[in-house]
Amino acid sequence: MNIVKARKLVHEFVKLDEDGKVESRMKAVDDVDLDVEAGDFIAILGHNGSGKSTLAKHINAILLPTEGTLYVDGKDTQDESKLWEIRQTAGMVFQNPDNQIIGTIVDEDVGFGPENMGVPQQEIWQRVEESLKAVGMWEYRSHSPNKLSGGQKQRVAIAGVVAMRPKCIVLDEPTAMLDPNGRKEVIRTVRELNQKEHVTVILITHYMEEVIQADKVIVMEQGKVVMQGTPREIFSHVEQLKQYRLDVPQATLTAYELQKKGIPLPDGILTIQELVEALEKIRHCGSAGSRPGMSDAGKRAQ
Repeated sequence: MNIVKARKLVHEFVKLDEDGKVESRMKAVDDVDLDVEAGDFIAILGHNGSGKSTLAKHINAILLPTEGTLYVDGKDTQDESKLWEIRQTAGMVFQNPDNQIIGTIVDEDVGFGPENMGVPQQEIWQRVEESLKAVGMWEYRSHSPNKLSGGQKQRVAIAGVVAMRPKCIVLDEPTAMLDPNGRKEVIRTVRELNQKEHVTVILITHYMEEVIQADKVIVMEQGKVVMQGTPREIFSHVEQLKQYRLDVPQATLTAYELQKKGIPLPDGILTIQELVEALEKIRHCGSAGSRPGMSDAGKRAQ
């Protein structure tokens, strides 16, 4: 079942002059069709200005379509009577966790969302415990968020969304302000929520290594969906991604450069481990053609 479905979605930003007349129009999202199945882990890639963040804001009804439709769990985001249900279904996590954390104590902050939803007090604290444990932050429940690292703050922000029990979490470049360790913490947390709690995840990012474990990757350029497929399918097209000003994982790029030098590696290698295993296989196949124990001199003599 589709938890998110967009059909011919358009979002147009209009710039007005001093007299209130239209000066220019720009389609940030342009005729996009999107299908996200419940339980999927979807990664959306794109260069700055590609429209990926604008699309993300539609899923939580922060923005509404200029044209076309977007449904969240079967509810039209343009139906004002369904707005509260839509935002309970699809939670948002933004780049800067400081913009989402409002409590002076971690557990109070995580409990803020459920409290606003009218959840009974006893259930609130049960949700707080479950959510903090799910993101590996239970031991920090009594800490001030100000004393946490960037990665820890972002995990608390994710816990605050999880405590509201959404079916889907949309993360709009959640690791953009974090160091490499913080990025790994957050992506590991997101993947575990997807696998263990079966939460649908839509990850907006420009870090290629973060999308390797996604079920599906969508590439956007100038507001349009220009590529979609599994990570292996997408990263098999290195030159095409370069045209869209996107990088590929380091292992993928290394394998691609080796391919150009004539080494018969498979397309779409994603990790260093895969690259090492592929090279070992080539080395093994190459040495298998030699007779065991035969010296180079023996082979020449033959």
